[in-house]
Amino acid sequence: MQKINIGIVGGAGYTGGELLRVLVRHAQVQINFVHSTSSAGQLVSSVHTDLLGDTDLVFTNTLQDNIDILFLCLGHGEAMKFLASNTISPKVKIIDLSQDFRLAASSKQGERNFVYGLPELNKAAIQKAQNIANPGCFATAIQLGLLPLGAKGLLKDVYTTGITGSTGAGQGLSNTSHFSWRANNIQPYKTLEHQHLYEIKQSLHQLQGNQNASVHFVPWRGDFTRGIFVSSILETTLGLAELHKIYTDYYTGHPFTHVSLSPIDLKQVVNTNKCLIHIEQKENKIVVHSAIDNLLKGAVGQAVQNMNLMMGLDETAGIQLKASNF
Repeated sequence: MQKINIGIVGGAGYTGGELLRVLVRHAQVQINFVHSTSSAGQLVSSVHTDLLGDTDLVFTNTLQDNIDILFLCLGHGEAMKFLASNTISPKVKIIDLSQDFRLAASSKQGERNFVYGLPELNKAAIQKAQNIANPGCFATAIQLGLLPLGAKGLLKDVYTTGITGSTGAGQGLSNTSHFSWRANNIQPYKTLEHQHLYEIKQSLHQLQGNQNASVHFVPWRGDFTRGIFVSSILETTLGLAELHKIYTDYYTGHPFTHVSLSPIDLKQVVNTNKCLIHIEQKENKIVVHSAIDNLLKGAVGQAVQNMNLMMGLDETAGIQLKASNF
């Protein structure tokens, strides 16, 4: 099979590095260039030092046209600016990892229309898409915990908490991202107004129509580097056995999302593209726990999953990554 030619823009950050770690081992991929204005001329392995011996690629500040897929690993607001100021062939498919094109109101850039790239919601549309807006990390974890109930029109008021690792804040240092602040510490932030709420509400409206579901979300900064653990509380008249059937039926055919009858923990998903879900019930209230790796299923792993679907490959190609209990 002819290899898929790849370009990466914004390759020096956390998501760019994680994307490289996946793609250098993807048998169907050829990485043609890695763009970075800050690191142009340097070996990729001089910035992402764990890739020493895996690639001899050098960062460049120029673009090439001989690609099939362009990944945009830029900061929020920067992807839209990049596409406005650079001419990309309409034949090139784009997967954007920022939030710039996730909402319907901003999903069009010139002649490009972006499909919201949550495979467990939009797989058929992704397979036909030319451009993908990759979901946010918290949005992915929360939605995967709620989609089966949304598909049945069973969501009303949802109260969600979630904790994320420091890599979710990106590679740039800030008062709340450096080790001495994060270590042995947690903090809520953007209470009830996190930006991912908008894409969550958009997806639930897609499933439930005018049966509006309210999601009340408190995110937390955790004292670990990677991973997201979410707990969503809601009321239901359904029993646990029926809930398990709804969830397992919904995720049949979705190879990365699994329902566990046993309690789940973060280490089960870190360094994988999995989402694990566990449901607990007390009387008429349930708690849906969902856990992902924020850099993989919450970003890069899902982006490569979308690439596979767009290019007619097996959804899991090149992203069979493995967690460790240690």
